[in-house]
This record gives sequence, structure tokens and C-alpha cells, in this order.
Amino acid sequence: MPRLPVLIPLLLLLLPPLAPGLRLLGAGGRRPECGPCRPERCPAPVRCPEPGIPARDECGCCVRCLGAEGASCGGQAGARCGPGLVCASRSAGAAPEGTGLCVCAQRGAVCGSDGRSYPSVCALRLRARHAPRAHPGHLRKARDGPCEFAPVVVIPPRSVHNVTGAQVYLSCEVRALPPPAITWRKVTQSPEGTQVLEDLPGDHVNIAVQVRGGPSDHEATAWVLINPLKKEDEGVYQCHSTNTAGEAQSHGTVTVSDLNAYKAPYFPAPDDRM
Repeated sequence: MPRLPVLIPLLLLLLPPLAPGLRLLGAGGRRPECGPCRPERCPAPVRCPEPGIPARDECGCCVRCLGAEGASCGGQAGARCGPGLVCASRSAGAAPEGTGLCVCAQRGAVCGSDGRSYPSVCALRLRARHAPRAHPGHLRKARDGPCEFAPVVVIPPRSVHNVTGAQVYLSCEVRALPPPAITWRKVTQSPEGTQVLEDLPGDHVNIAVQVRGGPSDHEATAWVLINPLKKEDEGVYQCHSTNTAGEAQSHGTVTVSDLNAYKAPYFPAPDDRM
């Protein structure tokens, strides 16, 4: 087995050829091509506009701004993206050639420990960087995907008034995650005077209920359609939504007038034949 003093000269002979390929740093951890740092030669310091991230240049000397998520990058200006971001090329013709946008390398929404949803983990980290810090690790990723929240009635049903035989509908728009279950109920009174909730459509052949997703993310819209409208359809209608995080409800009123009350009486003319 060779002795240690014999191996050391061999390593010293191999080291110089490897140095250029490995881009070994000089004294103090700086790149040899950077030379000594002279702050007086750096451009005038500027405050990085949001969503800029302050950082040092490649030589670790001058302050420059790194682009946050959604910032422009590439091109002749040589703008760089911040940590965790990559410069994605834009579609042809949308911007100068060689330019792009800083996008998060880890795609997908995340739920923060503050209970808020963020479009990406990079957006969460940027928020943590600028938010007041109560303690280290005050804001972190709680889990992948947006945060769950209880239903919120975005647009409640509006009350309607029409005549018998007409067609009316009530709509209710709800925002929730996970997607909520939405039902319609008619509020009535029992003979004893207590409130009774009747699930719709039930046995009503003139009532239909429909639910669909949208119009925005994590939203759902529900309708109750009454056709033809009868006098007994008058009353209060409840839009009830629920998911694993909670529930919400809202009401609308349907008022029905008898169509016959709006018909003018008929008086035959003297020359009308019987």
C-alpha cells in the first residue's frame, strides 16, 4: 500500500488541470474572474420594486434586484429570477426574443399556516419575507392545495313577485372548498305554529332544482325553477349549503298574485250578437 507522502505529490500534479473546469473560488470564496470588490464602482443602489427581491450579483459585490413570480426575465438586460423560480419563455410574438417570465419551479397552489391559499409555494415564501415576523417559521406551507373553508353565500336569492301561470326562479351562488352540497327548502308553518323545512322538489311536479359549478373557482350556483306558478307556491325559499368545514344559508321570498284579478271585466257592446 503506498505511503501518504507519495500520494500528496500526485494529487498536487492533478489539481491544476481540474481547477479551471471546477471554477474553483479564490480567497474569501470569490470567483477569480470577478476581481476585488469595489463598491464605489457599483451602480447607485435602488429600492427593488415589488415584487423584486434584493440580492448580490454573481460576484457577491453589487446589489441587484431578482425577479419574483410573474416578473420579466432574460433578454439583454439579463434579469435573473429569485430563489425557487425559473425563467420560462413566453409565446412567440408576445415579447422580445429571449425574454420570459419568472415562474415557480414547484407548480400548484398551497395552503399556508395562516389559513390563506397561495397560488404557489413561491408566493407563500415571498409573503413570509415581507410579512411581520412574530417568530421564526411564522408562515410556512401547511399542505399542498388550497385551504379548505366553510360555505359563503356570494349572491343570495332575490325575492320575486309574479302572477299564477308564470315561470319564476330563484338562484343562489356559494363559494366553498371542498365543493358544497346545495339544497333548496321551502319554509312553512305546521298547524302547531312551528317552522317546517320541506326539501325540494319533493312531490311538486311544477318545481325543478339544478346545481352546477361556477362561475368562478370554488363556486357553485343553484336554481329552483317554478313553472307554472301556483298560488300555493307562495312563501319563503331557503338555499342551504354545507361541506366538511361548515354551512351557510340564505332566503328568498316568492309572492304570487291571482292572474284573474288582473283581467278586466268584459262588457258586450250593444251590437254584439248573443
